[in-house]
Amino acid sequence: MSYDPYSSPPPTPSHPTYPTYPWQPPAGAAPEPARRRPRRPALGHHSDLRVLRGAYRRQRRVATLTALGYFTLFLILSAVAPSLMTSTVTDGLPTGLLLALLQLPVTWLAIALYEHTARVHVDPVADRIRRQAEVDAKREATR
Repeated sequence: MSYDPYSSPPPTPSHPTYPTYPWQPPAGAAPEPARRRPRRPALGHHSDLRVLRGAYRRQRRVATLTALGYFTLFLILSAVAPSLMTSTVTDGLPTGLLLALLQLPVTWLAIALYEHTARVHVDPVADRIRRQAEVDAKREATR
């Protein structure tokens, strides 16, 4: 039989007799039994951790948006409304300077909001998870 370049290639077996990948078990070998992971004690419930992450995320957003939002508003007013920023509020005190000086109290407000939301929303969830972890650790130690 001669080779014809215009004909289809010779048929190949659908399954090679050699392993395709180095980690592939040899053909006909029995599969390994599934290995079980060792059981670890559960540290709180997953829903509690999800609630804690959500509360912490809201806490960061509120504090960050308070401080950065005010600063961004100040920058936009400086660029868009220079006549407003140069107008005087009282004798010799321009509006821009007053708004710039208010940046410090707004930052303090953001810190106070951060601490308040931590006290009200984040700390109770974290304490509950901590207590549950202690109970789980004691329970696991008695086994």
